[in-house]
Amino acid sequence: MVLHLVPRCSARLLWASPGWRRTYTQGASVGQKRLGCPGDTYRPLACRGHSSVSGSPEVMLTPERYPVQRLPFSTVSEEDLAAFERIIPGRVITDPEQLEACNVDWLRALRGCSKVLLRPQTSEEVSQILRHCHKRNLAVNPQGGNTGMVGGSVPVFDEVILSTALMNQVISFHDVSGILVCQAGCVLEELSHYVQERDFIMPLDLGAKGSCHIGGNVATNAGGLRFLRYGSLRGTVLGLEVVLADGTILNCLTSLRKDNTGYDLKQLFIGSEGTLGIITAVSILCPPRPKAVNVAFLGCPGFTEVLQTFSTCKGMLGEILSAFEFMDSECMQLVGQHLHLTNPVQESPFYVLVETSGSRAGHDSEKLTNVLEKVLNSGLVSDGTMATDQRKVQMLWALRERITEALSRDGYVFKYDISLPVERLYDLVIDLRTRLGPRAKHVVGYGHLGDGNLHLNVTAEAFSQELLTALEPYVYAWTAEQRGSVSAEHGLGFKKKNVLGYSKPPVAVKLMQQLKALLDPKGILNPYKTLPAQA
Repeated sequence: MVLHLVPRCSARLLWASPGWRRTYTQGASVGQKRLGCPGDTYRPLACRGHSSVSGSPEVMLTPERYPVQRLPFSTVSEEDLAAFERIIPGRVITDPEQLEACNVDWLRALRGCSKVLLRPQTSEEVSQILRHCHKRNLAVNPQGGNTGMVGGSVPVFDEVILSTALMNQVISFHDVSGILVCQAGCVLEELSHYVQERDFIMPLDLGAKGSCHIGGNVATNAGGLRFLRYGSLRGTVLGLEVVLADGTILNCLTSLRKDNTGYDLKQLFIGSEGTLGIITAVSILCPPRPKAVNVAFLGCPGFTEVLQTFSTCKGMLGEILSAFEFMDSECMQLVGQHLHLTNPVQESPFYVLVETSGSRAGHDSEKLTNVLEKVLNSGLVSDGTMATDQRKVQMLWALRERITEALSRDGYVFKYDISLPVERLYDLVIDLRTRLGPRAKHVVGYGHLGDGNLHLNVTAEAFSQELLTALEPYVYAWTAEQRGSVSAEHGLGFKKKNVLGYSKPPVAVKLMQQLKALLDPKGILNPYKTLPAQA
């Protein structure tokens, strides 16, 4: 076999699913319609009783699909609206049409019935809002780009939505250390462009980078495509500014790489999904921009060969290996069917994307070429292609990054984001295909092999309780038997809060609940999320 050039194929990288990204307009109109919001008996304000973003089918209210009861929070009154308007004049949104998109998660599986969206621009405004909500016992749903997979960013009932969209300013950047300080509402892709112009890159990259906010990334401890090379946000985030439930501003926005004084409080909020405090600013370490990036896309005859190819790449590429992603043949079928992307290699049971990032183009290209020749000659890879220029690199990355979009067009998606020992990573996919049979349209597996992270997705024509019962808790129990994690990088949100016990012992869960009670005694921050309800 020989390597060949990448054929011409679509390089469009923008998300195209309905409602993926919406722009809110400013205004402060008060809707007066009544809303049938389960569990809410007093409704002085209104939000729409249906959701039809871009003509899409109605999304069922979350409490109608899931067994959840509204907690005894207050409801938003006209007096509350007036108070909010004094704090952020012109940025209190109550128009049902504008509230529609931010009440529905982007997977269109969950829908809340919030009646008000607040758009602060500063940490002080967030502080004043939370001070008022804490006094009034109003529940608050922090929201960034609303790109989450587990329902953590949308209200369950009528929580006040606090959007960070207008908190989008870069505060500082140091061109020697590469330390970026910015507000939480900065869009990841825009930050990437900002630091690239200064010869640096962001330490994380996600398929949703065009919409997700850096504050949301930190709040969910997002992993993404650069985890193999640059590690977790727990290592690259240097400091945070956080507003606590009672409005207290905790300023730990240090730009120091070393600070060994007392408890590292920022770690409490990384991955806490807005349940302990609202992140308003981030200090993050950005790596130097690689001078040379090479990408290879390979076809493998089996998952054993995928693992052996990974071992070969680690051994021969060393420090320049920056990503190792895999996808199965059904993923390739779906991106072709729904997005019309072209497979650049011959059909194979599995595909692998290998990326190198380094400082010398010729040196890196030679190392990657040597690896590809070895895996081709040994039969680990049946076909492959390599790209060095940016346009072709994006074409190859689109095949991996747009799988989520293709799945969303295939029907209702049951999504699982799990960590497993790499040698068992694909076994669950095979198991579920047998278990589910024709009840599922597709059962696919792809993900970050270098991180031991499987994205398991099951599609159906529509939501099916029978299918959900066949999947859960089976998937979580199977994962626990392998000593894996039920959430590798997406968080727990609303959908997975009750399965925390599959990955954490009771003592750890109890301690988390105690921390929540300490920092948010009234439970107003992102309720119904992350932690199981206490008996």
